[in-house]
Amino acid sequence: MKKTEIAQEARRRVRKSLFSFLFNRLTISAFLVLLQFAVLLYVLLELQGRMLHIYQALQIISILVIIWLIRKPDNPAYKIPWIIIILAFAPFGTLFYLFWGNTPFNRARLVKIKPLHIDRFEQFCASDTRSLCTSLPRFRRNCEYLQNIADMPAWKNTSSEFFSLGEYMFHSMLLELKKAERFIFMEYFIIEPGMMWDSILEILKEKAAAGVEVRVMYDDVGCMSTLPMGYHKKLEAMGIQVVRFNRFLPTLNTYLNYRDHRKICVIDGNVGYTGGINLADEYINEKERFGHWKDSAVKLTGSGVVNLTALFLQLWDFSVGTETDDISHYAPTVLAPSDGYVQAFADSPLDNFNVSEIVFMNIISSATRSVYITTPYLTLDNEMITALCTAAQSGIDVRIVTPGIPDKKTVFAVTRSYYRQLIEAGVRIYEYTPGFLHEKMIVADHDIAVVGTINMDFRSFYLHFECGTVFYRSSVVDKVRDDILETIGKSHEIDKQWLDSYPWIKSIGASLLSLFAPLL
Repeated sequence: MKKTEIAQEARRRVRKSLFSFLFNRLTISAFLVLLQFAVLLYVLLELQGRMLHIYQALQIISILVIIWLIRKPDNPAYKIPWIIIILAFAPFGTLFYLFWGNTPFNRARLVKIKPLHIDRFEQFCASDTRSLCTSLPRFRRNCEYLQNIADMPAWKNTSSEFFSLGEYMFHSMLLELKKAERFIFMEYFIIEPGMMWDSILEILKEKAAAGVEVRVMYDDVGCMSTLPMGYHKKLEAMGIQVVRFNRFLPTLNTYLNYRDHRKICVIDGNVGYTGGINLADEYINEKERFGHWKDSAVKLTGSGVVNLTALFLQLWDFSVGTETDDISHYAPTVLAPSDGYVQAFADSPLDNFNVSEIVFMNIISSATRSVYITTPYLTLDNEMITALCTAAQSGIDVRIVTPGIPDKKTVFAVTRSYYRQLIEAGVRIYEYTPGFLHEKMIVADHDIAVVGTINMDFRSFYLHFECGTVFYRSSVVDKVRDDILETIGKSHEIDKQWLDSYPWIKSIGASLLSLFAPLL
C-alpha cells in the first residue's frame, strides 16, 4: 500500500472514531446533562443579580434542606458530603441535591416495586430456613435476617460450583444454556457484543425459535457505552423478550443512580449463575483492558435457584408493569444433592435496609479466626470501618485484596485513602499485581462465605440493586477461601514502608475525595 493510501486510511479511521465519539449515546447524553447544569447555573446567577428576593428565598430553603438532612435517618457518611455541597455552593448546591439527592420526590419513580413473595414457590418446594437455624445456631441471626427483611429463605437440596475465573463460568454457562427446555432468564449490568455475548446470543436465538421462553434484562446506563441505540429491537426480532432497566433519560434526577448491578442467569428454574461477571469479553480475558481480569461466580443447581428466579421476576414485573400470576412454570423440578445450605438474596436502594452491608457485618462479627475479602472498590462508612478494625484488634486474621491495576483512578485513590487506618488496626491489605480484581467475596473461618455482585462501597450498599449468595458449611466456602489465598500469593502487601513512602499530596487529595465517596 502506498504512503498516500496509508495516510488516507488513517484519516478515514480518525474521522470514523471522532464521528462515533461525538454522536454516540453516551456523549450526547453527557452534553445534554451538562447543558442543563449550565442553564441552571445561569438562572441562579441571574436571580442573584436581578431578583434578590427569590435568591434569598432559595438560601432559606437551603437552611431548611440542611435541617431536614440532619433529621433524616440516613447514614451520616452519606449526609455529610451533601451538607458540605449545600453550604459551600448555596443555593446551587440545594438545587443540585433536590435533583440528585436521595429525596422522596426522586425515589417516587421506583418505590412502587412489589416483592414477588418467595412463599408462593413453597407449594412446590419447602424451604430449609428452620433447619439451618436449628442445626447451625451460630448463623441463625444472619439467616433469619435475610428471611425476615429480604424475604429470602435458605435451602438444602442444592449443589454448588465455584468458578475462580470468568472463562470457567462462561464454558459452563454455554453448556447449560444449550440444555434449556422451558425458559431462560438473564439479568446483567453490562452486555457488550464480542466473543462471549455473541456465543450466548446465538444459543438464545436458537432457543427462542424452538419455543423456549427467553427473557433478557440489562441496565440501560451500564450498557450505554457498550450497546448501540435500539439494540433491544434487534433482540426482540429474534423472539427474545427484553427489558432495559430504569431507562436513561438525560435529565437531572437521582433515580438515574438506582442501577441494576445484579448478574443473574436462570435456566429452567433448576440451574442458576451469579457473581461478579458481566457479559463482555474482558470478564473472560478474551480482551485485555487492565491487565489480567480476576473475577468469580457460582452455579447453583436445585431448590436454591428459586431465590434467583424470584428476584428476576420481581424486577421484570416492575419494569413491564405486570404481575406474574402463574409461577408453576418457573418452579424448580430437580432436587440436587445438598452441599451445605445456600441463601441467595438481593439488596434494593428503595427501602431503609442496607441488607448487603448488614450481611457483611454479621459475617465479620461472627468470625472466630479469619475474615478474607476481595473487592474492586473500597469506600467504607464508619460502621464498616469499625467492624473491620474491631475484628482485627480482637485477634481475627482480617485480609482485604484490591486491584493492582484500577479501572477508575479516582475511586482507586479513595480506596487507598482507607489503607492507613485499617492497617494500623491490624487489617492486612493486598493489591492484585497481575491486573484488575473485580470479584466480590467475603469468607469467614471455614464456615460461611458470600459470592455476589456487592462491592465494598457506597454505591453497592446504598444505591444499586445487588445480589449475592450466602453459603453455610458448603464446599464453596473452602474454595472461596483457597481462591483468595491463591490471589494473595499473586499480590503485594501494603505495609508501613509503602504507607510512609506514599506521596503526601496524593494522600491529602484522596482523603478530601473520601469525604465525597458516597457520591462517586
